[in-house]
Amino acid sequence: MTTETTDPTDPTDPAEATDSTEAAEPQPLHRAVIRFAGDSGDGMQLTGDRFTSDAAALGNDLATLPNFPAEIRAPQGTIPGVSSFQVHFADYDILTPGDRPDVLVAMNPAALKANLADLPSGGTLIVNTDAFTTRNLTKVGYDTSPLDDDTLAGYQVHAVAMTSLTLGALSETEVGKKDAERAKNMFALGLVSWMYGRATDGTEQFLREKFARRPDLADANILAFRAGWNYGETTEAFAVSYEVAPAGLPQGTYRQITGNTALAYGIVAAGQCSGLPVLLGTYPITPASDILHELSKHKNFGVTTFQAEDEIAGIGAALGASYGGALGVTTTSGPGIALKSETIGLAVMTELPLLVIDVQRGGPSTGLPTKTEQADLLQAMHGRNGESPVAVLAPRSPADCFDTALEAARIALTYRTPVLLLSDGAIANGSEPWRIPDAATLPDLTPEFADAANAPDGSGEFWPYLRDPETLARPWAVPGTPGLAHRIGGLEKSDGRGDISYDPDNHDRMVRLRQAKIDGIRVPDTELDDPSGIADVLVVGWGSTYGPIGAAARRVRQAGLKVAHAHLRHLNPLPADLGEVLGRYRHVVVPEMNLGQLASLLRARYLVDVESYSKVAGLPFLAEELASVLTRIIKEGSS
Repeated sequence: MTTETTDPTDPTDPAEATDSTEAAEPQPLHRAVIRFAGDSGDGMQLTGDRFTSDAAALGNDLATLPNFPAEIRAPQGTIPGVSSFQVHFADYDILTPGDRPDVLVAMNPAALKANLADLPSGGTLIVNTDAFTTRNLTKVGYDTSPLDDDTLAGYQVHAVAMTSLTLGALSETEVGKKDAERAKNMFALGLVSWMYGRATDGTEQFLREKFARRPDLADANILAFRAGWNYGETTEAFAVSYEVAPAGLPQGTYRQITGNTALAYGIVAAGQCSGLPVLLGTYPITPASDILHELSKHKNFGVTTFQAEDEIAGIGAALGASYGGALGVTTTSGPGIALKSETIGLAVMTELPLLVIDVQRGGPSTGLPTKTEQADLLQAMHGRNGESPVAVLAPRSPADCFDTALEAARIALTYRTPVLLLSDGAIANGSEPWRIPDAATLPDLTPEFADAANAPDGSGEFWPYLRDPETLARPWAVPGTPGLAHRIGGLEKSDGRGDISYDPDNHDRMVRLRQAKIDGIRVPDTELDDPSGIADVLVVGWGSTYGPIGAAARRVRQAGLKVAHAHLRHLNPLPADLGEVLGRYRHVVVPEMNLGQLASLLRARYLVDVESYSKVAGLPFLAEELASVLTRIIKEGSS
């Protein structure tokens, strides 16, 4: 990581402050949670991302939760149009974006009303008073301004005329009033940056690069940013600033990364580790589209991106690339995975490697395009006609997406099978520090291609379904290889020879072989976190529930109670020792952002009395709610 070269508390550096009063020493904090909220046109995602980047540069551990409307442009000033960005940063390892903000920045009445319930009593509230007009108040159902009654009595309120102050700071520039008003988000960023001792160099450099073609806008945004920093430094309303020291993370080179970016990098790495060209055949869909955007930048690594006309064409191109000897990849979200199901079944029948990434969102149908959910697990497991088994994996965090993509590619290439990777909206858009791996430590994924006849009868023929005795994978023959002409397709094939077959016994054998291939995939044993070794309650999770479950377990243990946690990356096949692990505990709890899909699978597979705890609100679990559930179960079990 890089760190700032100037003292972030120096009042003379970013704002050229003229106040000669010596600044008070910042108060040290171990952690802080900040939420920026405003209209979808107020730039809250950019504001939060910039603050996150500064926290990463300083060396804090961090986790973020962007939250934005599904509509391209919801009515301005309304609650459906509110966009927010929450960042949790700390001087120790953290697992979630935080349950509730310590500081809420509300750019208008709609942002205040949509987010105020999450701000704990005594929390800091920074409000843009210029937006609290009668019209804006009426839009969200306020009869009177909450700034003028006792609505906000329980909070530390800082009423700041951000729009007016921004316009004043830019009054001598050549930008128009509209562009000047839009810079108020940089004023808010500057103010919060001063509050938490963030350096200014990174944001100023970012703004100059972002508006390189419009130097006037770059200068205007930088002036607004400095004005916000200056305001915090000089006004008596903000008498205290804070300092969150760097986290003691393992040594290495880090960068801030989102889940979608990490998946894209994992795909690039899989191509390099396998020596194969990569083709991404896809159709844009929220929240998976950023994988396409990122991969399109990496043609120099042998990555070809194809934006198809629809979901079916996208996966068809990916499967065709795998047939031709490349690593075929397709990305989508819930509705898209339904459309891709037939071609996934074709990949199962042809037994070709294929990586299918499903960034889950709220459903069914169009559902909640910008909200997170974990409701596609049963579809990934069973959502195809016939006995059509595939491998299924799920990353647990944004940074873990890189390793999970590599593991998915390993399984696909080794076992000649489609692999479904289940990310979700919280992982895709959230970010955290990622330690960049040494390329020399990445796995060798080089596949073996068939290059000669293999018929066991010595006939000199090539049998496309003659299996490897260890992996049960069939040979991968690149079309055009001399002497290896063969037939594959959607119709059932005869074992070994690969001729079209309607024989009942052959079909039974092939169905069982395809299932045995998936069952035989080598996966690591269950990773169990049970510090005491005597816990009665085991929490089992998958995907993005890792952070909330881990944070809840910490709280429960700090209260003197015992709890164990197992988190599953491999969902099909499950770890070989999972049944034995589940049997050690009196109570097994499975929190999921669905109606209990993994819980149902575990009950059916292991005949374990699993207690499901579900949430389908389009938002991640809170650590405090899971801690409450676990505390109740532990105490009831001991009574």
